[in-house]
Parts: sequence; C-alpha cells; structure tokens
Amino acid sequence: MRVLVTGASGLLGGDVARRLADRGDQVVVLQRRPSGLGLEERLADVRDRAALAAAVEGMDAVVHLAAKVNVVGAWNDYLAINVEGTQALVEAAARAGVRRFVQVSSPSVAHAGRSLVGAGAGPADPASARGPYSRSKAMAEQIALAAHGPAMAVVAVRPHLVWGPGDTQLVERIVERGRSRRLALVGSGSALIDTTYVDNAAEALVAALDRAAEVGGEAFVVSNGEPRPVAEILAAICAAAGVPRPRLRVPFPVAWSAGAAVDAVWGLRGRDDDPPLTRFLAEQLATAHWFDQRRTREALGWAPQVSLDEGFARLAASYRR
Repeated sequence: MRVLVTGASGLLGGDVARRLADRGDQVVVLQRRPSGLGLEERLADVRDRAALAAAVEGMDAVVHLAAKVNVVGAWNDYLAINVEGTQALVEAAARAGVRRFVQVSSPSVAHAGRSLVGAGAGPADPASARGPYSRSKAMAEQIALAAHGPAMAVVAVRPHLVWGPGDTQLVERIVERGRSRRLALVGSGSALIDTTYVDNAAEALVAALDRAAEVGGEAFVVSNGEPRPVAEILAAICAAAGVPRPRLRVPFPVAWSAGAAVDAVWGLRGRDDDPPLTRFLAEQLATAHWFDQRRTREALGWAPQVSLDEGFARLAASYRR
C-alpha cells in the first residue's frame, strides 16, 4: 500500500512509519518538522488544507497521529489542530479515494473522571471528557468514524499511556520530576492503570490498518493488558532511569484543589508550558483506569509481544547507553 502517516516525528508515529516501510509499504510522512526517518516527507501543518490535499493524493491509506498533545493550552489551538485538522484530513482523504483511515485517539475520550475497571471502548463523549485535549480528541474521533462507509473504512484506535525509550511525553516528564525530587503520589498510589509499550501500540495500529475493511466503524482501546498500581509504574520508570522514586504522598482532595488553582492560573495567563499539576492529572493518578482487551485482540488479530517487565528492562538499557 501507499500509506500517509501524520505525526511521524513523535515516538509512536515514527515507529508505525518504520514498521510499514520495513514490510514493504510505500510510506509518506507528514509533520511540521523533519522526522529523521529517511522516508518521503511532507513538512506541513494539519491546518494547511492545500498541503493535506496534496499529501493524500494517490494514497491507499492514512494513519493519523498528528495532534496537539498536552494538558493545558488555549482551546482554540486544540480545536484548530485536533478537530478541524482531523476534519480537513478526513475530507481530503475521502476526495482522494483513500480506502482505509486509522484515527489514533485516546481512552480519555470516554473518561468522565471516574474509575474505569475492566472497561470496554465506550463511545467518545466530548461533553464529559476531561480537559481540552480529551474533549478535542473525542470530537475528532466522532468526525473520523462518521466518515466510515463503503468507500473508506475508518477505524479509531485508542492506545493508553504509550511509553518506551525516547519517550518525551510520559517517561521524560516522570524522570525529570523524579530527578528533582518533585514527583509525588496522589492518594495511596494503589489505583490500577494500564499502560502500553510503544512496540505493542505500533503493531496494534498496523493491525488496525490491515483489518480496517472488516472492523471499520469501531473504536478499540489498546493496552498491554497488565494493569499495575500507579506507584509501581512510577517506581519502575524511575528505577530504569536511575532517579529517586516518589516518596511524597498528596491526598486526592488536596491534589485536585491544587490542580484546579493551577488550571485557573495557566488559563488566565495563557501559558502552555508543563504545569506542576492539573485536575486532569490528579484524577489520572488517583483513579483506576484499565481495560478489557478481549474485543480488541479478537477484532485486530493482535496481542502485545513485549511485556511490561521486558519494556522496563529495555528502558533501563536505553538509559545506560
């Protein structure tokens, strides 16, 4: 196939693009800065409709990962990039005759702040999703799935907390806070959470692309299927990087109130740098969120090949190097 992968400068997008190219697909990547992958490349923003139209011309498939990923920032930016950008890409793909479209989403699109215990892929709900990223991704998923039909099969895949060597979104933030002794547990640290090693997430996206015609119109949550306590996950990442594990504990009501204050200050000042805490982060660290993977594995014909323990070993090796 000729496949367009957006957001290939990121950890997961780059891995997906490499895997597709390695198996013989003709891959074109689109993102704002060079990916360093050595593949045919289009440097563009997903808000540039002309660039999107040119990029999808002659493509058989699209894997859409490009997004504004953060927990703070102006709503208009999330709207323009995650929602309107997805709308533009979906429309361009349909006009160009693209047959398969994989929308990379997030489990947070169906998370209303309460614990998720053995949950399935509930419907994306912008009204109850927490924070601008989750709301915008919920809207984007709805737009993508609404375009599913006989002409273009659309699948939404929601990888949960993807991490691995080179990860700057999750791992490096944890490590930096651990190094500066600013990493704390919210609540008891015993809430069970699912995470996904990057190789497994990339393979799941490739599987979704291959099976789009059979499973189009559905959304699938992807994880390692090995829920662990938050405290254990944080300690394992810190141990891999050789930094102190969290020793401080903050009661959830205190963390939530502090996060609300930070949300207000960051919003008033228009800041988009990493805050010390937000309401969304407090909820994520204090509530369980792990998922029933049976439908995902059956439908995609996929199962994770790298266990969490093997992933932590690989992460430690990368820090030693």
